[in-house]
This record gives sequence, C-alpha cells and structure tokens, in this order.
Amino acid sequence: MAALCAVAGYLTVQYVTGGSGAPGCKVVSGRGDGASYAFTPEQAVNAATIAAVGTGRALPERAVTIALATALQESGLRNLDHGDRDSLGLFQQRPSQGWGTPRQIMDPTYAAGMFYTHLAKVPDYTALPLTVAAQRVQRSGYPEAYAKHEPDAELLAAALTGHSAATLTCTGRPDTAPAGEGPGAVRAALVRDFGREAFQEAGAEVGDRGAGSASPSPPGTTGSDGRTVTVPVPAADPDGGASGRPEHERGWQVAHWAVAHASALHIERVSYAGREWVAGSTDGRWRDRDGGSGSRGAERAGGSVRIVTGQ
Repeated sequence: MAALCAVAGYLTVQYVTGGSGAPGCKVVSGRGDGASYAFTPEQAVNAATIAAVGTGRALPERAVTIALATALQESGLRNLDHGDRDSLGLFQQRPSQGWGTPRQIMDPTYAAGMFYTHLAKVPDYTALPLTVAAQRVQRSGYPEAYAKHEPDAELLAAALTGHSAATLTCTGRPDTAPAGEGPGAVRAALVRDFGREAFQEAGAEVGDRGAGSASPSPPGTTGSDGRTVTVPVPAADPDGGASGRPEHERGWQVAHWAVAHASALHIERVSYAGREWVAGSTDGRWRDRDGGSGSRGAERAGGSVRIVTGQ
C-alpha cells in the first residue's frame, strides 16, 4: 500500500508540475532552423487567445509578437490574480490606472484587447524595437526585460497567426467532455476569441442535427454525432481587413488555436489541409491523413477546419 501511494504521489506531481509524461505543448520554427519553445496547456490557451484577438482586429503579426512577449514577461502567459500593487492578469494591468475593473482585466480576451488598443496608438510601433513598443504601452520599471522573450514570441506568433503551418503541437491524454460541453463550448470559445462576425460569416456549424440547430451541417461535416465542429475558411477578401489574409494562414490559425485549447475544451482531434493532430498520440505531431508525419501538404489551403471533441 505504501509503495502504491508513493507511485500515485509521484505521478500526480509529474502531471501537475509538467514533468515527464505530463500534458505539454511545443511550437517549432517554420524555417527549419531547429528553434523551438515548450510551454504548458494553460500558457497555450492564453497565447492562442492573444493571437486571435490581434488578428481579429486586423493587426499585423508584429503586433501579436509584441503582445506575446509582453505577456511572457509580465505573467509568464498565466492569468495571475495578483501582482505588484493592484496589477492583475496576463499583462499585469492595474484597475487603479484605468485598465478596467478587476473582473474585466482577469478576462484574457478583454485584457488582450486593451493591450492592442493602447499599442495601436503608438506611432509606427511595427518599426520600433520590441522593448520600446512594449514599454510605451506598459510603462514598466524594467523595460529591457521584454527583449529576452522576443525569439519565443516570434515562434508563437508565427504559429498562432497561421503564418507557419503545422508547427504547434500538444501531447497529453484524450479526454471526454463533461455533459453539456463539447462542441458548444468550442463554438463559444471561437466566438469569444475571434469575434462573432467572423464565424457567422464563415458559417461554423456543429455536426449534430439532433441538437436543434437552425440549419443543416455544411458540406464536409461527417455525420451527426454531436462531436464535430466544422469551421469553413472563406476565400481571401480582396478588400483587405482581417478576412484579407491568405486562406491557408487563417485555416492554420484556427487549427493551431484548437490544438492549444485541446486540454481545456476536451478536443480529441483537429484536421486541416490534409493533416491531422490526435490527442494522446505518442509525440503529438501533425500527420498526413494517410499516416505520414512529414510537412507534405502543410502549406496548401484545406477549405475547412474540423474539430472533434471527446464527448
């Protein structure tokens, strides 16, 4: 009995602290230079939200890089309920300095939006050194500290804006969503992070005709199992704006967003552009639908992102 308790305790510590075998995420460089960054599922969710809010505002990838580097420094990409004086959240924003109420600041979507609102007011911020741009928003006592996070933030931004395809993966255990969650929770999170208009326009649907949906599932949704969310990726809009980004980038952003949220939303598998990620696989890598694991097909557009939950 003592031995069993010791083993159970060890496994619990490994799971909670991120030891060997614990769920984890990793982003690798799309340039093939071997650069990578490992992080936790909690950090992955917050990073994906920051990126989605930025692209939803039609901001460039550089803005997302600046926001991610700032959050890495201020909170380690964790939604902290404490900080220096009254600082809170991902960006350690202060209610007493007009950033919002404590409840608002603790909402990652709101906090990211407030950061971008202030960043957009900085003249020519995309041409400034990252430390300068971040400091003009944050007014930190340690402005140079942002610089050390720039390489990791660039890797994250490239993956989470969809610029680098099939570069974000997570390992972990497949999980079953509690009753009442599953696809509904995925759709709510998509709307929360990317904005309702983007997904109304794209026509995202849940593959469940038995749940009282207002319209039938679109082409490409397989069956009516109540587990599948299909997110069509519309063709590029020549008029510009957020929808003017290349189709494959928008598709890979949603696909990477889903993988980043896999633990929180009980997502079992994600597929796009002939590639598939499956929760609980040995290495968590994206693989060709025919079983390969190379980069073939990663750059081409795929029409729709399919997200399958564990419910």
